[in-house]
Amino acid sequence: MRPPIESAQYTSAEFSALSAQFGIRLSVGRTGQCWDNALAESFFATIKRELLGTCSWPSRALARTAVFDFIEGWYNSRRLHSSLGYLSPAEYEAALAA
Repeated sequence: MRPPIESAQYTSAEFSALSAQFGIRLSVGRTGQCWDNALAESFFATIKRELLGTCSWPSRALARTAVFDFIEGWYNSRRLHSSLGYLSPAEYEAALAA
């Protein structure tokens, strides 16, 4: 089991400097700015509602496999997203690339 991650690791000066060195722009807003995580929160609400809340999971391994299958086999490839003009993320990416 991995040790818990401290949120301070991601707001430290060292982390910011290393990110800048590799050209990574951090997306860390002020405390209490809920819209910073709105996209992630929306995704997690969807996965809870459409997958995890539908049955009990007898093991962590089965739940992990189901989450992977949900994301790769349904959410990214076939599920239509209103914010993408009712295209799946895969269709949207393909349209952008064309």
